[in-house]
Amino acid sequence: MDLGQIEAFVQVSQHKSFSKAAEALFLTQPSVTARIQALERDLGEPLFERNGRGVRPTEMGLTFLPFARRALKALQDGRDAIEGLRNLEIGTLKLGSALTVSTYVLPKILKRYCGTYPGVEVSVHTGRSEQVLQMVLQDEVHCALERTVVHPETVTVPLYEDDLVLVAAPGHHFAQKRSTTIEEVGHESLILFDRGSSYNQLIQGVFRTHGIVPKTLMEMDTIEGTKKMVEEGLGIALLPKVSVEQEIANNRLIPISVANAQMPKRQIALIFRKNRKQPRAVVAFFSLVQELYGVQIPDSALSGAA
Repeated sequence: MDLGQIEAFVQVSQHKSFSKAAEALFLTQPSVTARIQALERDLGEPLFERNGRGVRPTEMGLTFLPFARRALKALQDGRDAIEGLRNLEIGTLKLGSALTVSTYVLPKILKRYCGTYPGVEVSVHTGRSEQVLQMVLQDEVHCALERTVVHPETVTVPLYEDDLVLVAAPGHHFAQKRSTTIEEVGHESLILFDRGSSYNQLIQGVFRTHGIVPKTLMEMDTIEGTKKMVEEGLGIALLPKVSVEQEIANNRLIPISVANAQMPKRQIALIFRKNRKQPRAVVAFFSLVQELYGVQIPDSALSGAA
C-alpha cells in the first residue's frame, strides 16, 4: 500500500462518497476507485460496501480506519517537524562550556539566542577544558566555548582573551593607590581558587617567573566564593576580569595594576568537530557568535545544515 491509497481510503470514509473524495483530493473518480481497489487487494478484504445512498465502510474498513488516520497524522507531524526545524521553531542546541564561561559569558549570548529562537531546546554541559573537549569529540555536545585547545579533529575559532585582574577590597591598602608590584603582592594574603584549573596554573606561573612564593591564605573551589572572601577583606585575588566586572562597577572590588608584571590571559574559543554537518539550530548559534565577536567561522560550518 502507498500514501495515495491511505489518503483515498480516509477521504471516502469521511465523505461516504467516491466523487466527493475525488474532489477533496483533486483527482478523478476513477483514480480514487483504482486506489481503493488496490488497497483492498493488498489487505485482502473489502473496505466499503455500496448502497443506494452512497458507500459506507465495512467492518474491516471500520477496523482499519483509525490506523489509517494515525498513519496520515504521523506523516503530517513529520512534515510539521521538518518545517519547524527549517524555521527554527523547534530544535536542539547542546553546548559544552568552561565553568567561567557558562557563568559569566554564556547567559548574555543565550539571552539573545533564545530570544530569537524560543522554540529551540538548549542544554549546557560544563567541565574542565579537557573534559569539554572530550564532550565535543564524543558528540555529547554540538560545540563548546572554552579555552583554546588544538586537536586534529576539531575546528577552533578564537573569540576573546580573558584577562586575569588583581582585585582587593576597597579598604585594602592597595586600593588607595590602585597599583603595586609583584613583590608586594607576594607578601599579601592571597586567595586562590580551583587548584586544578588552568587559571590556577596561570597565576602560579606569574609568581614562578619572578621567583616569588606567594603567601597563600586560603584556597577556594569557586570564583564566587573567592570574590566574597576578598570583599570581606580576607585577602586579595587574581580573578578572571569577566567574573568581577559587576563588582568593580559597584566598587565592591577595586582593580589593582601590577607595574612590573604582565598579568596572564586565557584565550576563549568556539570549538566544534571538523567535517560535521551541523543542525540548523547549531548553525544559527555559529552565526550569532560570529556577529557578536566579529570572528570568521568557516563557511563550511555555516552552510549545508542537517
